[in-house]
Amino acid sequence: MTAKNSAIGQPAIAVDAPPSVARRGPGSGVVLAGLGVLAFSLTFPSTVWGLESFGPWSLVALRGVLAALIAGCALLAGRVPVPERRHWAGLAVVAGGVVVGFPLLTSLALQTSTSSHAAVVVGLLPLTTALLSALRTGSRPPRAFWAAALTGAAVVMAFTVQQSGGEVSGGDLYLFGALLVCAAGYTEGGRLAGAMPGWQVIGWALVLALPLAVAGAVVALPLEPVHLTAHGIVGLVWVAAGSTFLGLYVWYRGMAEIGVPRASQLQLAQPLLTLVWSFLVLGEEVSGAAPAAAVAVLVCIAVTQRAGSRVSRRTRADTPVRS
Repeated sequence: MTAKNSAIGQPAIAVDAPPSVARRGPGSGVVLAGLGVLAFSLTFPSTVWGLESFGPWSLVALRGVLAALIAGCALLAGRVPVPERRHWAGLAVVAGGVVVGFPLLTSLALQTSTSSHAAVVVGLLPLTTALLSALRTGSRPPRAFWAAALTGAAVVMAFTVQQSGGEVSGGDLYLFGALLVCAAGYTEGGRLAGAMPGWQVIGWALVLALPLAVAGAVVALPLEPVHLTAHGIVGLVWVAAGSTFLGLYVWYRGMAEIGVPRASQLQLAQPLLTLVWSFLVLGEEVSGAAPAAAVAVLVCIAVTQRAGSRVSRRTRADTPVRS
């Protein structure tokens, strides 16, 4: 079988990759990654809702348990074979970064930070993910890509700092820690999505983290008060089914088709989407500068996608066909 890799400057995917991971083209990859960004943009508002009913440790543990049950049922229904031993280290990085680390650190941060302020995390996440991907895979996006990525990150940072009044909250250390572990999980998950379908990447990562999630729930639930509300239940269900499973499913599938650097830059739009949801769902105030920031971010995204697309086409043209 011939497998083509559309990632920017990444090595050719192994020829023994299963047929289910065959690329469908950059257009579908952009759409899938964009749907993932849309799902992720609801994570912070949903977490705020979830914290109305659960403590941060309980919320993260229950989120992991519910998402792992969904993933486990999907894997069993599809009769998916257990991944090869060489993939488990990467799956552990995904589990530690996006299943445990990011949800826990952001939940702790959102006890003292607003959802709009926490958007600063994803403001830097695209650039951090692109940097880690370049280090991990040896990819070399063009200068235009990096210039647009840096500009987009600067625009998002300036907007979120202006939105928070220039103050540094007590949860910022949690947020920056979440940034690093999530970028590592995205990078490793994007690499693994070249060897197995994206939903299996997040599915096996969730199953791997299930024992830790169950232990966390057993310990945390008796210690943290639970006050069930409609908001709390909806928030828990969304972060488990929407953000953790469905969102990461389309996200990793999109990254497998267009590459980690290009997909990561789509997340430049995530802070602005989160601010919109924070205004609509939580009633938080949004600055009048939001439209200008949105336009600037969209321009930066367009530049990164065009630069990455040119490199992807050149990479595919230069990649020898194997059979």
